[in-house]
Amino acid sequence: MTKNIPELYGSLVFGDRVMRAKLPKDVYRALQKTIQNGSHLELDVANAVAVAMKEWAVENGATHFTHWFQPMTGITAEKHDSFISPVATGEAIMEFSGRELIKGEPDASSFPSGGLRATFEARGYTAWDPTSPAFIKDGTLYIPTAFCSYTGEALDKKTPLLRSMETLNREAVHLLHLIGHQEVRRVSATVGPEQEYFLIDRELYRQRKDLVFCGRTLFGAPAPKGQEMEDHYFGVLRPRVAAYMHELDEELWKLGVPAKTKHNEVAPAQHELATVYDTVNIAVDHNQLTMEVMKKVADKHGLACLIHEKPFEGINGSGKHNNWSLITDTGLNLLNPGHAPAENTTFLLFLAAVIKAVDEYADMMRISVADAGNDHRLGANEAPPAIVSIFLGDELTALLTSMEAGKTFTEPEEIQMETGARVLPHFKKDNTDRNRTSPFAFTGNKFEFRMPGSSLSVAGPNLVLNTAVAEELRQFSEELSAVSEETRSSAARDLVRRVIREHKRILFNGNGYTDQWVAEAEKRGLWNLKSTPEAVSHFLDEKNVKLFTEHHIFSMEEIRARHDIFLENYSKALQLEGRTMVEMMSKDLLPALLSHTGATAAAVREKEALGLSVRCEKKLLEELTGLYEAITEGTAALTEELAAASSLTDPQELADFCCSRILTTLNEIRKSADQAEALIPDSLLPYPTYDKLLFSV
Repeated sequence: MTKNIPELYGSLVFGDRVMRAKLPKDVYRALQKTIQNGSHLELDVANAVAVAMKEWAVENGATHFTHWFQPMTGITAEKHDSFISPVATGEAIMEFSGRELIKGEPDASSFPSGGLRATFEARGYTAWDPTSPAFIKDGTLYIPTAFCSYTGEALDKKTPLLRSMETLNREAVHLLHLIGHQEVRRVSATVGPEQEYFLIDRELYRQRKDLVFCGRTLFGAPAPKGQEMEDHYFGVLRPRVAAYMHELDEELWKLGVPAKTKHNEVAPAQHELATVYDTVNIAVDHNQLTMEVMKKVADKHGLACLIHEKPFEGINGSGKHNNWSLITDTGLNLLNPGHAPAENTTFLLFLAAVIKAVDEYADMMRISVADAGNDHRLGANEAPPAIVSIFLGDELTALLTSMEAGKTFTEPEEIQMETGARVLPHFKKDNTDRNRTSPFAFTGNKFEFRMPGSSLSVAGPNLVLNTAVAEELRQFSEELSAVSEETRSSAARDLVRRVIREHKRILFNGNGYTDQWVAEAEKRGLWNLKSTPEAVSHFLDEKNVKLFTEHHIFSMEEIRARHDIFLENYSKALQLEGRTMVEMMSKDLLPALLSHTGATAAAVREKEALGLSVRCEKKLLEELTGLYEAITEGTAALTEELAAASSLTDPQELADFCCSRILTTLNEIRKSADQAEALIPDSLLPYPTYDKLLFSV
């Protein structure tokens, strides 16, 4: 491990330290004005930045540059151009202009567009995002950018996120000024994502077509040992894993990614990395970069990093907890209750805005985390249910209950933790426990949105959260600006009281895993959108369209495009899994099952010839034969369904078909395949089983 961490950190980032040293003072000030206030950047300033950026990049070994963007594939994209510019003497110089920094041109028709761009309409643009610093990776200068079509529609995840950040800033500042915080000039959403992942042996990974093509095992008998001994969570890191994590930290620190916490997770072979909070667009960039670096570093260590939400059946899947808060440019955390939350009107207003936003747009919160992988995880007693609710804890719940009733709230006394061991130091007990079953939990000075899946870009969830909260803040400002300054404080508390009364159905501190909660949520009228097609069907609901169009986050065309892309990605994932299942059944499991069935039949004949009892062998033979027939018939049915799916053109109809038919058949085949695998000797199986995959590192 490199010892000089402060020197290592950000060494490959064109950050503030480098900009101060490389840029003329007037250029530096102009760029900072753009970064901090969103003001327009002139071309002469961009030219000066480009020259300094190129010189710094070349000094650090870069030969190329790329506009790094986030199309609606869920991963990042890049096209590399060299700094080389030939001259008349037959030599070459290294050049990079402001125009090259500001704008790039990828092929817009080759990325998901939801019909915004036809195949022959290829032109699209990438535009530099100066608020997210450039960095060097693998000898290339990476310039974070937004991606739009030739006609101006957003084709990426960053552009709408930046729009939502500005909307949230505008509405939050307006409300703060109304209630007396005139000193605040900017409010930013901050995010600290926690990334869960699995590490398995790379050679074993390559032997599983389902892992290679789909990211998850489509079948597999459980290993004798899973997570039932509870001995993996926070356990001692195995040497290969520890070495991997050490290098991962260093590589991320060089890129300015504030990797902070690492540990074993609950399931065998599962781990977690968490980063320090940053403004939401930088946090999104860093998380995308983290997932990429995780896989590259794993490859160097002979490992494969799995970021799918449910790589293995029967053990916990992987999520990405999105810790979200609001910070002013004066350093005030608007979601910090302080020592006397009952008197903190600012906190109560912003808390009420979040409660109202999550209740009114719970369907959009669910849609923002919807994909084929995450559907396996949500509601599986290992992650939050698909029902969106808010956990506030006992103290805040009691405070809001007393406010609703018009009663005075008594602050609970600080309790000293008693451990029963005199040698241990004294410390204060938190007034509220945590709830790991809650989809959206208050955790002291932030909200932890626990529903996002591990492979998901957190741009979508934060875009929805930013915009929904901004809308509630707009409504609050409209109401409070209609009253006099003298009565505004009491009006604010009346507003909070009304929000509690009208939206308390979304508050739930209990166990979200129980059937009782499902029934209770239905009585409360809460959404329970179990599948991606069911959830996404509500994207075009009037209230959701109104939210995004009135705040200029999406145009109507951009909303329709994203609706279709959600469904198309889901359908493509299910069809890919179906084709992979057909191939693995036909070429891998069925031949192995047939060989074992034949060997068992031969054993029956031999024992019968000797006059020995074959009762057990015949029972096994009957079971093997039945499984072979079931898998064969299921594979044939799946093949027919895949053919039928290819003829469906409506995105919703296709997604519904994939969910109800293809996924159902996949699950039915899996039941038989798992039973068969448990009966077949490992020597006959052409792929590694769960015990090898999960316990080989």
